[in-house]
Amino acid sequence: MSSDASTGASEPDASSAEYDQMLETIDVAIAEARRKVESGRVYDAENEKVRIKWIRALAYAVNVRRQVTTDRDLEELAEEVERMKELRGIDR
Repeated sequence: MSSDASTGASEPDASSAEYDQMLETIDVAIAEARRKVESGRVYDAENEKVRIKWIRALAYAVNVRRQVTTDRDLEELAEEVERMKELRGIDR
């Protein structure tokens, strides 16, 4: 039983670190896309096409960040529910 508890205790830390790493990488991508969208002047239609592509990339990155955050939160809630079940002695 204690090995299961110790395994469960170490998994959230690793998983949390993985989510933190993903979110950090996505935040860098969002910052770069935002910088590309907000900087520079548009002199012609070709530059505007490039800017539109950066806007799409920014929107996609923000959506991915939301999904990763939601996944992390759901995983944390599931782990908390499992801990509560263990404390109450409820089996699956």
